[in-house]
Amino acid sequence: MRSARASFGVCAFLLLAARGEAGEPSHALIPQFENDQVRVWKTVLEPGERMGMHRHDHGRVVVPLGSGTLVIPQQNGSSHKLVLEAGKAYWLDADPPHELHGDYNPSKQRLELMVIEMK
Repeated sequence: MRSARASFGVCAFLLLAARGEAGEPSHALIPQFENDQVRVWKTVLEPGERMGMHRHDHGRVVVPLGSGTLVIPQQNGSSHKLVLEAGKAYWLDADPPHELHGDYNPSKQRLELMVIEMK
């Protein structure tokens, strides 16, 4: 029963995280694995695609499956760019309290990332 609840929780989390500003799913978040210590999912952003504003309460490792660029706009109007190398791991800290960010794929190719979020 615990496993079914955990799976439901992951699906609910990913469905909510994948909703854009209009409330419609805007990109793919594909559950991979979850236990008491980590939650893992694959994020797929098509060329020019933006993920709605959201936050992460825990630090996470991001591993791109292909090279590309990810722009991370902040709620306050600033943004930063990550130039990603395929197969290389990147650490992203938890978001500061009450701060949101989005994700944007400015390239002409699909961006696929494995995300391993600590709990």
